[in-house]
Amino acid sequence: MAREFQRGHKARISDLTAGTDLYVGVQIAGPGLTFDISCFGLDAEERLSDDRYFVFFNQPKSPEESIQLLGAQAGDTESFRVTLDRIPEGIRKLSFTATLDGAGQMSQVGPGYLRIVAGGEEVARYSFTGAEFSTERAVMLGDIYFKDAWRFAAVGQGFDGGLEALLKNFGGEVLEEEAPAAPEPQPQPGAAPGFAAPAFAPPTETAAPPAPVPTPPPVPAAQGYAPPADNTPPQGFPAPGSTPPQGFTPPGQTPPPAPAVPDVHGAPTVIAPLAPPPGPTGTVPPPAPAPAPYGQPPQQPAYGGQPPQPPYGGQPAAPMPPGYGAQPGAPMPPGYGQIPGQQTASYGVPQGAPQGGAGVGAALQKFKETPTGQRWTQQNKKLMRVDLGIGGQPVLAKQGSMVLYQGKVDFSYKGAGFAGRIVGNATGQEMQLMRCTGQGQVFLAENATYLHPIELQGDAICVSAENVLAFDETLRYEVRRIEGHGIPGGALFTMQFQGTGTIVVKTHGTPVVLPVTPTTFADCNAVVAWSAAAQVIVSSQVRMRRNAYPGDTGESVNLQFRGAPGNFIVVQPYEV
Repeated sequence: MAREFQRGHKARISDLTAGTDLYVGVQIAGPGLTFDISCFGLDAEERLSDDRYFVFFNQPKSPEESIQLLGAQAGDTESFRVTLDRIPEGIRKLSFTATLDGAGQMSQVGPGYLRIVAGGEEVARYSFTGAEFSTERAVMLGDIYFKDAWRFAAVGQGFDGGLEALLKNFGGEVLEEEAPAAPEPQPQPGAAPGFAAPAFAPPTETAAPPAPVPTPPPVPAAQGYAPPADNTPPQGFPAPGSTPPQGFTPPGQTPPPAPAVPDVHGAPTVIAPLAPPPGPTGTVPPPAPAPAPYGQPPQQPAYGGQPPQPPYGGQPAAPMPPGYGAQPGAPMPPGYGQIPGQQTASYGVPQGAPQGGAGVGAALQKFKETPTGQRWTQQNKKLMRVDLGIGGQPVLAKQGSMVLYQGKVDFSYKGAGFAGRIVGNATGQEMQLMRCTGQGQVFLAENATYLHPIELQGDAICVSAENVLAFDETLRYEVRRIEGHGIPGGALFTMQFQGTGTIVVKTHGTPVVLPVTPTTFADCNAVVAWSAAAQVIVSSQVRMRRNAYPGDTGESVNLQFRGAPGNFIVVQPYEV
């Protein structure tokens, strides 16, 4: 029986099926709408570092054929074959997307789904409707990603900008058409679509035109793979002993013509253009002339208007810079000292800066919002964004930690109750919280502290209430006592969080994570968190308060950690 997923839900692939040869089907349709369904193979930074792993109608498979486009079959608008154990180490996420080709919006689509089939049986399904979207023209439907194991996530995150916004999110860019300065050879048929991958994409295949692709040898299907059950064999899928298809054409349609744009491997990128910027002669302008040596007067034209002659056997003198030796206040004629045919650079623009690289927009480009389609997204080391529309669950955050929000978001006070206030005051683990609900994005931060999202998958972690910024309301939390006789009161307290969800921990500075050993000790004022399975014992070398007498070390109360391998502690470079 297929497991139903809601937007934002995640699961291990191994919990769904034991197989690694998967069929991924997408069904999406709307009145008068045409869709392009693709798969992006991303690296560990969620960037399209190798455009050969952009699998779509014009590039139907990855180099080692671990990702293959199968076409429409078994009731699916588009389908893929994914062989997990053949995916290279450099690819850590497969993002399945749908983009509108032409006019329209995602709010016009009817009921659709993304499903995973293994061994002929459907094991996972994410259903969606147009009511979940508004003006988006491209949407990320689901991800298969590696995080200590292969996992599946139902995303459902859209982009108003369509394919261009989608490519920019993954590190590519759609090139704008420009009039060529000189005649260029026509591109070969079947060229890739015109988008520029990041500058660190492998620059292979840039010099020679594409040669006819030889027919690869037959690739037998992986053991245990079976597409969805149907009366007829699926179209487009290579049967054992046959040659895999080189492309896919839906039934009753003709293959779309290849766009007349340069090959994607030879296309210029924003970071490192392959050709110098166009100029009047196609050459790099000479450097600015050097001024005359210190202490020598500027050379003046000789009597009668003749220029000064170089010394016998020497080189001609270098030209003087514009305005050198002129009288103060004398205006220079337009273009004085300028190389013929060269445009005058704008004031304040560094020499060699690309056109359009200046201005407020370019200066702030690196600080733009970073959407990833996840519920929790770290914008930078000190700012966190949570999308309340993914998962539909409220978020509990420390009061006053909201710095910005978008959409329809409600903030309400989250009281701890009478008993909770008593326990919080007695233990020092009281949390002043607010509940964030609605549809939108909330940005959280506090005093420029470093933020660290920790995703719990049914396990538990102990964190001091002072170091908690926000967490999913689905997590259970309670005050936990640490026994000890070396400090006044006889005990320390902390908060224990358990369940499925995310907790955001804040630290002063970059923390260090250490494994628990029998000789692991930490200052109770510097430790931030530890695994709930670890045993904690108060170890006091001096049973008097700090600085009570001359010569005190100031390290009177320490915590000793014990536990089986796999336990850890988190310590910050700061004492509260």
